Amino acid sequence: MKPRVTLKSYIIGFALSLLLTISVYLFVNDHVTTAHEAFSHGFLIALILCLAVVQLVVQLVFFLHLGQETKPRWNLAVFGFMMVILIVIVGGSLWIMSNLKYNMQSPGDTNTRIMNDEGIHR
Repeated sequence: MKPRVTLKSYIIGFALSLLLTISVYLFVNDHVTTAHEAFSHGFLIALILCLAVVQLVVQLVFFLHLGQETKPRWNLAVFGFMMVILIVIVGGSLWIMSNLKYNMQSPGDTNTRIMNDEGIHR
């Protein structure tokens, strides 16, 4: 039995995606225009991340139809593998950029850092 995909489901998915995108824009715009007084940076980051996860679920359900077929096991396995690969790539990239920032200091700062790391005191 094929999953039933209708124009209505695409319109609902598009409307939800648009609503989520516009709401994030409005929150960030309000935060910037009030000189960062409306709410804290941490709250804004947490809100953006939560809305991004909701956006991901909307995209998966309404556009990729994940979990709507009769045997969703293979699609879920592929999705899980894709998430693992994505975490490895993003995490590795952040780790590399962090190390580059740590190692790209001026020579005086590098000498001080090495002496502090090795426990050498003058």
